Amino acid sequence: MSVGTSSAPGTRRTARPPASRPGDLAELGIDPDQLPDGLVVADEHGKVICFNAAAVRITAVPAEQALGRRLEAALPLEDLEGRRWWQLTDPYGGLAIRVGQPERNLLLPGGREVLVSARYVRTRPTGPVRRLVVTLRDTEARRRTERSHAELIATVAHELRSPLTSVKGFTATLLAKWERFTDDQKRLMLETVDADADRVTRLIAELLDISRIDSGRLEVRRQPVDIGAAVGRHIQAYVAAGQPAERFLLRVQHPLPDLWADPDKIDQVLGNLLENAVRHGEGTVTIDITPSASPRERDHREQGGAEHAATSVTVSDEGPGIPEESMNRVFTRFWRGSKRGGTGLGLYIVKGIVEAHGGTITVGRAPEGGAQFRFTLPVGAPAYLA
Repeated sequence: MSVGTSSAPGTRRTARPPASRPGDLAELGIDPDQLPDGLVVADEHGKVICFNAAAVRITAVPAEQALGRRLEAALPLEDLEGRRWWQLTDPYGGLAIRVGQPERNLLLPGGREVLVSARYVRTRPTGPVRRLVVTLRDTEARRRTERSHAELIATVAHELRSPLTSVKGFTATLLAKWERFTDDQKRLMLETVDADADRVTRLIAELLDISRIDSGRLEVRRQPVDIGAAVGRHIQAYVAAGQPAERFLLRVQHPLPDLWADPDKIDQVLGNLLENAVRHGEGTVTIDITPSASPRERDHREQGGAEHAATSVTVSDEGPGIPEESMNRVFTRFWRGSKRGGTGLGLYIVKGIVEAHGGTITVGRAPEGGAQFRFTLPVGAPAYLA
C-alpha cells in the first residue's frame, strides 16, 4: 500500500514509497489527512512513512517527530496489562501467515486509551511484511455508547423494581393470608397486580422497540389506517378512565388521502403523544388531522415535480410547554419533560416509528403556549400494491 503526500504546504506528513499500485490513496486523489481515522504506515524496515492529521490529533505527536522513526518509538503502545504492544505482537518477525491485528483497546503514553487495528501488507502470501498499516480511533464515541447502554440498564432496573416488588408483595400476601381478606380487598390487590404486570409488559415492549430501532430492524406492516378513528378510540379510552370529554378537541380536515401504515405502531405513536399531553400538559388537548405534502417530496415538488400526498397529525396542549433549550433533546433517550415518572424512552421510540414509515416528526410551541408535536406520514400504498 502506498500513500500520497500531504497537501499542506511546507509540511511533509508522508514519504512516498517507490512503487504505486491501482487503488492507492494518491491515485484515488485522497489525501491521508482527509481520512477521519488516524492512519500510520510503516515501511518494510519498520520506519514510519505516513502519519496523518487524525493520528496527530489522537496521539498528540507531531507528524515531523514521527516520520522516519521506528514504529515502536513513534507510536509506543501498551496493552491494558502494561506490555509493549509492538514487542508483544512482533509484526515483522512473527508468523508469516498473519494478516493483521483486530481492533482492540491500547494505551498511549500517559494512559490515554485508543482503538487500534493493524494490517500486514505482503507482496506474496507468507512473504515478508512490506507495509504495516495501523488505524487509530478515539474511544470517546464508544464511551458515549457504553454510557448510553449503562444508563439504559440502570433506568430499566429502576423501572422494573417497583412493579415487580408490588407484584411479589401482593401475591405473597394473598397466598399466605387468603382467608383473612374480604372479596373487595382481594379484588383491589389483584387489580394492582394486573396494572403492575401491564407496566412491566409495556417496559419490555419499549426495550424491544429500542433494540429494533437501533439495529434498523423495525418492521412496518402496512394496512389501510383510518387515522381519525384511531385518535377517536384513544380519546374514548381517556374519557372512560375519568378524563372529561371536553378536555379533548379532535379536528379532521376532509378529504384525507388513504393512509397505509402499521396500525399497531401508529396506535403506539398516538398513545404516547396523547399521554404526554394529558400527563404533562394542561387545558384542552387539541388533535388536528390534515392532508399535506409528503415531507420527502417537497423539494421535488418545488422543482416542478408531482406532489405526493401525506397526512399530518398535530397534538397540542395548553400547558407550560417545552423550554426552548430542551427542544433539540426531546427525541433523545431518557429525556423527561417533568418529574412525573416515565422512562424517558417514549418519544425516542415515537421518532423511530415515524421515520420507519418514511415520515417526519417535529416539536414546537402551540398557539396557546403549550407543547405541540406534529408528525407527517406519506400515504403511499405498499410496493406489492403499487
